[in-house]
Amino acid sequence: MNALRSILVFAWIVISVIPCGLALVFCSLFLRSDTLWWWFAAPFLRGVIVAARVVGGVKHRVHGAENWPTADDMRRVILCPKHQSTWETFYFPSMTSHPLAYVFKKELLRIPIFGWCMGRLDMIHIDRKQRAKAWTKVAEQGEVLMDQGKWIIMFPEGTRIARGEKGVYKAGASRLAVATDAYIIPIAVTSGRCWPRRSFSLRPGVIDVSIGTPICATGRESGELMDEVERWIENEMHRLDPEAY
Repeated sequence: MNALRSILVFAWIVISVIPCGLALVFCSLFLRSDTLWWWFAAPFLRGVIVAARVVGGVKHRVHGAENWPTADDMRRVILCPKHQSTWETFYFPSMTSHPLAYVFKKELLRIPIFGWCMGRLDMIHIDRKQRAKAWTKVAEQGEVLMDQGKWIIMFPEGTRIARGEKGVYKAGASRLAVATDAYIIPIAVTSGRCWPRRSFSLRPGVIDVSIGTPICATGRESGELMDEVERWIENEMHRLDPEAY
């Protein structure tokens, strides 16, 4: 039964991304990226979360929703979520009050339709092999995008981490926050419970999303700031998913 549910959800993703993605690419010739976000990207991503819930049995509950800045709050914001699966890459853009700009490796631009859309939405693609240039690009584009009202989202561990494990927290997000006087919002996500990394098999259950208090980076050191983010996320992961640890 779970296999059938998973097939149906992923079939929906493939079938829906084609018309939605092509429409976004075509309309990008005439419309601003913010309009493309609200008309095409956010509805598509929200649809994936709904399909995962209704068909795949993957539900979620949010803790700390009061920590989200309001829609008219123009503070510079960087989201730092735990990254266990593909689920959160769909979830956060579907529910935030501001358009998101992911920092992602440029190889993703090669994915037909999906990559094309990412390239048209004013996100930050980097070459991981050229770290100095990558950081300069993140710093320059990140500040411009945040001043346009976008939130930056960076997974501090850099890649998906297996449930119950901890990766190496990199200071890219905290460096950007310090350089731009932004706020970091640490987020714990137990998505590996229902959607394991590198897997197309969904497991019915509940994903917990815990949103931490925004941390002001003004006057902070990037290393100790990321240490604080890491401690909060990992402590919260242990609290939310104790059986995994």
